[in-house]
Amino acid sequence: MQRAQYALHARVEDRHWWFTGRRRIARALVERLAPPGAGQAVLDIGCGTGANLAALADGWRCRGIDASEEAVRLARQRFPALEFACEADPLAREDWIAEADVVLLMDVLEHVADDFLLLSRVLSALRAGAHALITVPADPRLWSRHDESFGHFRRYQIERLRATWSGLAVSERMLCGFNSRLLPLIRAVRCVNRRLGRTAGHAGTDFHLPPAALNRLLEGLLAGEARTLLGALEGREGYRAGASLIAVLRREVGPIVPRTRPAELAPDLHGTVRAG
Repeated sequence: MQRAQYALHARVEDRHWWFTGRRRIARALVERLAPPGAGQAVLDIGCGTGANLAALADGWRCRGIDASEEAVRLARQRFPALEFACEADPLAREDWIAEADVVLLMDVLEHVADDFLLLSRVLSALRAGAHALITVPADPRLWSRHDESFGHFRRYQIERLRATWSGLAVSERMLCGFNSRLLPLIRAVRCVNRRLGRTAGHAGTDFHLPPAALNRLLEGLLAGEARTLLGALEGREGYRAGASLIAVLRREVGPIVPRTRPAELAPDLHGTVRAG
């Protein structure tokens, strides 16, 4: 991500339906994983400009890490009561990871060339019994200039995401789609924009703030998926498809040796706009 995208995030993430709806889903899951009010700690790795943490600060001890100096500057400016660190390597704050009850990796792995290495290193520092909440963009067919502007390397399929933790000392409590109700609309918008060679929003992205009534409707549709996702966390069926994927992992007892991305894995989509 570049300075323009971080500035856009800071302008719209408090109101835009995607950010507000996703935060409501994240909060519902964090409440289930680590109920508030008992000194539970949440660490947001790839915290961006800070709104995800700010939405949790009333019930949890919150810290955030991001590799971007610009993102951390904006986060500190907007939420001075919270603790943020600028670190290219999140393991520079290994003590923060070890103290966390829930680690958030929300739309982070797609920005990393070696997602296997990043995730395995973070999980290796997580204490047994703690959880990781992960979201990523889904479905390579949705690849567009929006992904390129945000510096994405890939959009995920379920098995590709699961491969990043397969064989490690974690249990998969949930892995399914989300942003599912709006998937047909998102597919249509991406298809039209690819054919026209444009994006739907600002700074080379699809983010623009719709009229207030429409924005509330879209937020409600997205946030309303929380009920199904909470059910998936308890073992019931989740969404089979979505514009994004969501996973919850529980760290189990046992060592985790960091590992790199397998050489035989299919190439990423970075730098390529796919048709379809």
